[in-house]
Amino acid sequence: MAQSLRLSEKWFRRGLWGVAFLFGSFLTGLGGALVSDLPRVEVLVHQDQFMDPAATAAARADLQRANRARDEAREALDQARLAHTRAQADSQSARETFNHWLATRRATARAEQDPELLRRTSELDGLKALERQALAQVEQQQQAELDARQAASRAQAALNALQNGAQEAFQKAQRAQELRVFLYRLALTLPLLAVAAWLFAKQRKSRWWPFVWGFIGFAVVAFFVELVPYLPSYGGYVRYGVGIVLTALLGRQGILALQRYLDAQKQAEAQPDLRRRDVLDYDLALARLAKGVCPGCERPVDLKNTAIDFCPHCGMGLHDRCGPCQTRKSAFSKYCHSCGSPARASEGPAAAASHPGAAAGPALGAASAAAVAPFPVGLTAGPVAPSAGA
Repeated sequence: MAQSLRLSEKWFRRGLWGVAFLFGSFLTGLGGALVSDLPRVEVLVHQDQFMDPAATAAARADLQRANRARDEAREALDQARLAHTRAQADSQSARETFNHWLATRRATARAEQDPELLRRTSELDGLKALERQALAQVEQQQQAELDARQAASRAQAALNALQNGAQEAFQKAQRAQELRVFLYRLALTLPLLAVAAWLFAKQRKSRWWPFVWGFIGFAVVAFFVELVPYLPSYGGYVRYGVGIVLTALLGRQGILALQRYLDAQKQAEAQPDLRRRDVLDYDLALARLAKGVCPGCERPVDLKNTAIDFCPHCGMGLHDRCGPCQTRKSAFSKYCHSCGSPARASEGPAAAASHPGAAAGPALGAASAAAVAPFPVGLTAGPVAPSAGA
C-alpha cells in the first residue's frame, strides 16, 4: 500500500509509527517499573520461620563453636608442624656434626677426648628428645583438629535435620507467595490485554492509530515479558498447560478467521463487477495491483500481459480504455495517465468496449466526453429548472 501513498503521506506515516513506538516504549518502561515493585507487597518468607527457634539457635551456636575450635586447632597444628620441622633440622645437623667428630675421634684414638664424647652424646640425646616432644605436639593438635571437625559435622547434621524438617512447609509457603505475586501481576496485565484486544478490533484504523498500536505493543510486552516468566511452574504442568490452551485458542481463532475470509471472498466474487469495485478501497486495490495479484480475489495475475483485461479467476475488470483518448489504463485509476481525463464511475472494460467513442475514434470520443462530462451520471442535458429562491 505504500506505493499508492503520496510522498508527504509516507513520511507522515513513518513519523506516526515512530510516535507509536515511543508511546509504547514509555508505557512499557512505566509498566516495568510498576510490576518490578509488586514483590515488595509480600514479605519474603524464609526457611527459619518454619524451624524450632530454640533448637535452631542451639545448633547454630554449636556449629559456630566447633568451627572456631577447628580453626584454632588448625592454626596450632601449623605452628606445631613448624616447630617439629625445626627440631628435626636441629637434630639432623647435630647428628651430622657428631658423626664427623666421632670419625675424627676414632682416627686419633686420644683417650683425653672421652669426656667430650660423653657431652656431645648427651647434647644429641637432648635434641632428639626435643624432636620427639615437637612430634607429640603435632599429634596432639591433629587430634584436636579432628575432634573439632567431627563436632562441626555433628552440629551441621543437627542443623540440616532441622532444615529438612521445615523444608516442606517452607516450599509450600513459597509456592503460595509466588502464586499471589503472579495473581497481582495478572490482575494488572489481563485488563491491559483486554483493552488492547478491543482497540485492535475497533480502533486500529481510526485517526488515533499510533496511540492504539503503541498501547497494543505495550500490552503484548507486559504479558509476555512481565507475566509469562513468572507463571508458577509446578513441575512444568502449569506452563505447558497454559501454552496448550493459548495455542488452541489462537489456532481456533485463526481457523475461524480464515473461514470467514473465504466465505466473504466467495460472496464478493459472486457480486457484479461494478458493485465489487465500489466497495473496494482505492489504496488497497493499488497495493494489490503492485504485488501482481487481483484486487478482488488476491490471486496472481500477469498484469504485464496487454491481452489480459479481466481477472481469469474471478472476472473482475483490471484494465479499460479511457473514453476521450482510448488509452489502455488500469480500471482502478481515477484519472487517465495519458490525457488526464477523470474516469467515470460507471465506466469499466465492458462499457469502454461498447462506448461510441471506441468506434468513431479519439476525436469523436473526446467530443462525446466533452458533451457528457458537465452532467452527472443518470442526468441529461436540458434546461435547469430555477430554484424556488430564484
